[in-house]
Amino acid sequence: MWAFLSARLRWWLVLAIGAPLLGWLLGRIGDVIESRRGPTSLSGVLQKGRGWLGRRARGPLAPRRTGDPASVRDAGAPAR
Repeated sequence: MWAFLSARLRWWLVLAIGAPLLGWLLGRIGDVIESRRGPTSLSGVLQKGRGWLGRRARGPLAPRRTGDPASVRDAGAPAR
């Protein structure tokens, strides 16, 4: 099934679903290591990996950006 999708759609799926999930997983592992052993270089690298992937994620699982009109939390606020 994956072979029948266009290259652009496959890339979008990787960015929209894979990157946020991988970022969450890296951050979670970093949090667990930090809670057990304190701040280490490995936990710092994992936290930076979460931040890096979070900034590059797109799609429905990406964190909302502050300047993004779609990030308005109030449903009654008018869109610009």
